[in-house]
Amino acid sequence: MSLVVSACLAMCAPMAFAAPAEVEVHALATPQAVTGSDGAQHLAYELDITNVYTSTGVLKLAAVDVMDADGRRTLARFAGDELASLLPPGTALADDKTLAINGGGHAFVLVWLTLPKGTPVPARLYHHLEFRTATGAVDTVDGVPVAVETRPPVRLGAPLRGGLWLADEGPGNAQSHHWGSLVAENGVLTIPQRYAIDFFGLDSRGHAVSVPIDKLGDSQPADWAGYDAEILAVADGVVRGAQDGVPEHKMLAPQVASEMTPKALYGNFVILEIAPHVFVHYAHMRPGSVTVKIGATVHRGDVLGHLSFTGGAGAPHLHMHVSDTAGFGQSQGLPFVFDGFTLKGRSTESDVLNRDTDLHLTPTAARPVRDALPLNGDLVTF
Repeated sequence: MSLVVSACLAMCAPMAFAAPAEVEVHALATPQAVTGSDGAQHLAYELDITNVYTSTGVLKLAAVDVMDADGRRTLARFAGDELASLLPPGTALADDKTLAINGGGHAFVLVWLTLPKGTPVPARLYHHLEFRTATGAVDTVDGVPVAVETRPPVRLGAPLRGGLWLADEGPGNAQSHHWGSLVAENGVLTIPQRYAIDFFGLDSRGHAVSVPIDKLGDSQPADWAGYDAEILAVADGVVRGAQDGVPEHKMLAPQVASEMTPKALYGNFVILEIAPHVFVHYAHMRPGSVTVKIGATVHRGDVLGHLSFTGGAGAPHLHMHVSDTAGFGQSQGLPFVFDGFTLKGRSTESDVLNRDTDLHLTPTAARPVRDALPLNGDLVTF
């Protein structure tokens, strides 16, 4: 052994290198790019992260980097508050801004990737994940290739007429009860409502209801701006599911589902097949208003029913999503775009439900949008 090597072994401080994390990571479904109302390209997908060995102990997820097909350009980095925005309901970061995953346990990260302006949609995504161990060491994962679907999203017409509508619990919101609701059934884990939207009708002041916010439970259907609005077929298609006759319930007291099926969850509903493996789900219609039967052919713009709050709805709104089957469990939510709407601004559920909130709608700020998906919090007209 040379004197130089001996001296370095005796005197040089040890260098810290990141070790490969003993975890397994995969995407639940193949993401598909969709243009949002903001003009940007977005991809929504979920990473299932398993801390495989109980002997590993707690691993703390500190950051997720998403890279392009060559793995050379970082498209987004999620750490701290950005990482917190990817967590489903009921999950939160610790005080040190990490997500603890116990040995033998797993966690989900719901990635909402907004591509930088001018960036083409990559054919594949790669990922770099950073974990902290109980000793303070850094473990990493490099790779996790995720293929990107190349087909364009389905293009739809208006589901509602005119008016002003809040796109609530909508795309891009990982904390929503839609995207954040994973469904395990028959050995399959899916997210049927990945791109679902609850459309709340609003009055000219931008409010959904005319009674004080502390009286919502005692409100009547007529107090709600969107109640009884006509619900329209967004494309030509065939009715593959329908139900009528479910009664309305007391406001803010949604029906508790006995099973994860449209009949148990949706109240009165219609499901249209508009293309092979493309189904549009409409939920919470008024009893006695459903106009179609299973097997019927409908055309774009036909009235399917009227807006209400049957089934799992706490208040009047139209729930709408697109998926790859006519069922709920074992179906994956698909992105879609409307061929035209007007974006009037943005708001929140808490503001539109409070009649005392002044929303300051500015007509001159409205702009037409074509072939795009309304994002969570958008105020739109059709």
